[in-house]
Amino acid sequence: MTGDTPMPVVTALRARGRERVEVDLDGRFWRVVPVEAVYAVGLAIGCQVDRTTARALRRELRRLDARTLALRALRARDHTVASLEQRLAEKGTSPVVRSQTVGAAQRAGLVDDRRFALERSGLLASRGAGNQLIVADLERYGVPGEHVREAIGLLEPEADRAARIVAARGRTPRTARHLAAKGYSEDTLETLVADLAAETLD
Repeated sequence: MTGDTPMPVVTALRARGRERVEVDLDGRFWRVVPVEAVYAVGLAIGCQVDRTTARALRRELRRLDARTLALRALRARDHTVASLEQRLAEKGTSPVVRSQTVGAAQRAGLVDDRRFALERSGLLASRGAGNQLIVADLERYGVPGEHVREAIGLLEPEADRAARIVAARGRTPRTARHLAAKGYSEDTLETLVADLAAETLD
């Protein structure tokens, strides 16, 4: 006879709402967990919940919590790898679980830095943004440099976008200030300023 404390045994598994299961140990309520965690860990009536099983369950619950957080964040808006990792970090997700969760989102096609860069740059350009503003915005979201450069290279030339704004707003100092605030390059602004100077001299 040994003095080892007997391991608790699963005595009941009951459905509780959508995709949740109530687990009883030794005839008493223990906890409610996602049904996916029950399957992943192999909980079943009659099985012992030893330390290895308990640790596996904790890991699975952390993984499922991180996945829920990631999906919630992605439903709200598109994310890059960096911005999704930051979001999970803010919620207290461990580095290992963050990496696993974001990797799974990438494999599922839910996170794609290149797609984000192309779509985001196109949206900002359509709203009148210049290249400098677009680059800064993409970098703020953690888009890798190669995707930033590709996105800028595929946009309508900045000079053409600026010309359309000038045509709509007029060739004035106020328009030049507007373009500067929108992140247009010095070359584009110098052309407009030079034209304004020439008109003043005429």
